[in-house]
Amino acid sequence: MSKRKSAKYKLDRRMGENIWGRPKSSVNRRSYGPGQHGQRRKGKLSDYGLQLRAKQKLKGYYGDVTEKQFKATYQEASRMKGDTGQNLIGLLEQRLDMVVYRAKFAPTIFAARQIVSHGHIRVNGVKCNIASRRIRVGDVISLGDKAKEMALVIEAQALPEREVPDYVSSEGDKVTFVRVPSLDEVPYPVKMEPNLVVEFYSR
Repeated sequence: MSKRKSAKYKLDRRMGENIWGRPKSSVNRRSYGPGQHGQRRKGKLSDYGLQLRAKQKLKGYYGDVTEKQFKATYQEASRMKGDTGQNLIGLLEQRLDMVVYRAKFAPTIFAARQIVSHGHIRVNGVKCNIASRRIRVGDVISLGDKAKEMALVIEAQALPEREVPDYVSSEGDKVTFVRVPSLDEVPYPVKMEPNLVVEFYSR
């Protein structure tokens, strides 16, 4: 499991956007960047700068995904038929930690990764602790017995700020992954631009 090396809300402030849509985000109070030079006037970004920013925002949204993992996912998406940007989003949404987050089993993507790595999640009835596992259409993801009583899970299910999307069919303490979503189906709180990510890697 990769270890988080930076404060997660610093990414919000660096991007100038509340990328997870959380009420706690510091960008809601301080819309300028972190650090002593954060309040300087921002210059216009170059094409490369825009592409890099889009890549950092998308990669950051999915939690502790390393650059190596993210690039490998992009390369896999580029080998598939169809639009590479759409394929990239589809592959990222098929990660087990992401399906756990979308199912409202965890309040944040970081918490989702944690409850997977601690062995609280079952895939088709079998315990799985690999957050990056690829979920297939028709797979059933459920909570372990201990997890059903966890305060974290109960808090997540009561969150008003997000809904379970259509591509995840919810039935109480288990969900079924119905289909691989397209970009417009994914409930991002901010605009994501996978086409710029594709341009960044294909330079």
